[in-house]
Amino acid sequence: MVSLLRAEARTRAALIAVHGYHVDLDLTRGEELFRGTTRIRFACARPGAETFLDLRPAVLRRVVLNGRPLEPATLDEHRLPLPDLAADNELVIEADMRFSRTGEGLHRFTDPADGAVYVYATCGPDLAPLLFPCFDQPDLKAPVTLAVTAPPEWTVLGNAAGEPTGPGRWEFAPTLPISTYLVTVVGGPLHSVRAEHDGIPLGLHCRRSLAADLDREAAELFEVTRASFDRLHELFADRYAFGRYDQAFVPELNWGAMENPGCVVFAEEALFHSPPTEAQRGQRAVVVAHEMAHMWFGDLVTMRWWDDLWLNESFAEYLGFRIAAENTRFTDVWTGFAVARKHFGFDADQRPTTHPVAATGLDSLSEAMANFDGIAYAKGASVLRQLVAWLGDEAFFAGVKAHLARHRFGNAELADLLDALAEASGRDVHGWAELWLRTSGVDTLRVEGSTLVATGGRPHRVAVGVFAGEPPALRDRVDLEVPPGGRVELPETGDAAAFALPNLGDLTWAKVRLDDASWRAVARSLSAIADPGTRAVLWSIARDMVRDAELAPEAYLDLVAAHLPAESLDSIIEAVLTFAGTRVVDCYLPPDRREAGHALLAGVGRRLLGRSDDAPGVRLAALRATIDNTSDPAALEDLLADPDLGTELRWAALTRLAAADAIDDARIAAELAADPASGAQLGAATARAALPARDAKERAWAVLFGGDAASTYTVAATARGFWLSGDTERFVPRYFADVAGVGARGDAVAMTLGGQAFPAGHSTPDAVRAAEDILADPGLTPALRRVLADQVDDLRRAVRIRAAH
Repeated sequence: MVSLLRAEARTRAALIAVHGYHVDLDLTRGEELFRGTTRIRFACARPGAETFLDLRPAVLRRVVLNGRPLEPATLDEHRLPLPDLAADNELVIEADMRFSRTGEGLHRFTDPADGAVYVYATCGPDLAPLLFPCFDQPDLKAPVTLAVTAPPEWTVLGNAAGEPTGPGRWEFAPTLPISTYLVTVVGGPLHSVRAEHDGIPLGLHCRRSLAADLDREAAELFEVTRASFDRLHELFADRYAFGRYDQAFVPELNWGAMENPGCVVFAEEALFHSPPTEAQRGQRAVVVAHEMAHMWFGDLVTMRWWDDLWLNESFAEYLGFRIAAENTRFTDVWTGFAVARKHFGFDADQRPTTHPVAATGLDSLSEAMANFDGIAYAKGASVLRQLVAWLGDEAFFAGVKAHLARHRFGNAELADLLDALAEASGRDVHGWAELWLRTSGVDTLRVEGSTLVATGGRPHRVAVGVFAGEPPALRDRVDLEVPPGGRVELPETGDAAAFALPNLGDLTWAKVRLDDASWRAVARSLSAIADPGTRAVLWSIARDMVRDAELAPEAYLDLVAAHLPAESLDSIIEAVLTFAGTRVVDCYLPPDRREAGHALLAGVGRRLLGRSDDAPGVRLAALRATIDNTSDPAALEDLLADPDLGTELRWAALTRLAAADAIDDARIAAELAADPASGAQLGAATARAALPARDAKERAWAVLFGGDAASTYTVAATARGFWLSGDTERFVPRYFADVAGVGARGDAVAMTLGGQAFPAGHSTPDAVRAAEDILADPGLTPALRRVLADQVDDLRRAVRIRAAH
């Protein structure tokens, strides 16, 4: 498939201006296809010129341009030539389109609980033409008017207000000008809860089998929504522009959420069918605020091309965490950022595939998916946090307000934002951006005795905390300006047991290293430090040291065993135990020491469970760790009797039993019959893939690589279980032989198979060589190449760590 090039997009944007789309969808024509009739009005700056339309139909039935029929057979590589344009044009297209099972385009889902059918559209990069014919680039914004024919029992949602006009017929008001990637439609026998805030109609929606979950969570969701609106109105001094605000929780969404104006879709896991930790609730609040921030950064003002993706995602990420921390009860979310989310960016920024926050050289639309990564989200948010620390709130938001006002309902680039910030602050923001936004990689702030030494090319404004006593307590805090590659004297620590901690409060993007004496003090007393944010920064340092082979994997596990049983914050417990289990034990320890490593972590989980003062979130995090690191069938059966297990943890325990060959497919089927909800269906897929028998592995392999019938979620669930047991070594060469061709199944499935199905635990030199050979294949799609390259880098890192220790 030909992908849109930046140069082509510029040429097309200079030639045409889109006045509006009218999209009429008939969703009643069967399980495989829906029909769309689209009318597009657009102007052409040079009458007589030619351009092309983006369209990916199953059958193109009719094309009429300015009353003149065009031949459907001219459609080539999903591009429809439009010759001899007039100054003002009307294009009518009728096509049959395919429903999706991979969350790309118009996704169709049958609820296993009651057989009800639901649809929703995701039109992210290169996906809008799967829903309707369009000029699919961010800078050709236009109003979209939607009409839908659906089963009469359905409720249908869109970007604008809609009403039923007859049985099964829904018609919607025109939207304000929006980009094609933001168009959506949601339909099915939805369960809805409605409210209003500050004149804005609010709606929460889900499939009806999850009605009890939505009713339970609605109050908190509305509370966060209201608080986020109030704060964003205050920060931007600009009212929400898109009328009503619906939030639909949909099945099998590939992202956590998607910021469609007026109708945000969320992965329905955010309704917590299984009991959540407090960290999960806090992260949900962050996502709600993140998507709402997009109504301004992304929807009202949109990037001109995908290399400015950070203008959308970094701002939404920063504001999501900031609003949740300052305006909701989830005041500890920045701690979760420091100990978990930030490493999504740290890891990405230390790989060969790293790129600047403001990416350059993104020449095709097919490359865009690869840049939805930890750099666009976590690093971008950290860089903005550093920018705010440097400029101050008043100047920063004055510049932001000017930027939004200047480009309202339009498009913008990095230079536009920098101009506004420079005007508001009077500072050299362009120079700052050259160092922070146009370069890649992570600087290091290293304590060397009484000196803080910076390695790297960026300036840092950081706080340094001085800790003294046993246990160490914060005695002093100083703010320092550290020049690029500079050396700065630290405050006196005073006694031998004290240490100085750079980046107190986690306001910059840099790795931190303490001197040996300071690290020994941390290793003795980490859990006794009162402030959870400081503990998160210290755990983050330990994680980096392991990944850089500066701290032995066993030493990290000793740190976990010594200090995590006393931890009170579930976000720290979850992050540390996840890294310890999935990376330190499963990848960095040699195979003959992994059983002991898992036993140590299971013991940590049991010690956490044995505490009598735990909040429910800590207990759930401890249960997860105990289950994930236990292989003894009797102990797992005992855990299955715990009353706090929800669907997710129950299937996690059943998966471990399957991997231990302690249950069979009949037991899995019986458990599924008792709870046939979609979460249980995915749990069963993971458990079946974990069965060690050869025929079970072959069946799982067929789900992964045997075709395109399985949904992305089913593929991911199968991948999670596959490598847990059995003679999987023989599948490693098969993996590298089969994965090269999965790009044809779409980016969502390809990235799942290239990432979650990757044999990460088989970190041998032979596996590294086989993986490197795959990267030499010129036929890999950009998204698949990126995820495989990242996995290969992780594999190389694991080999280096094992060689060093």
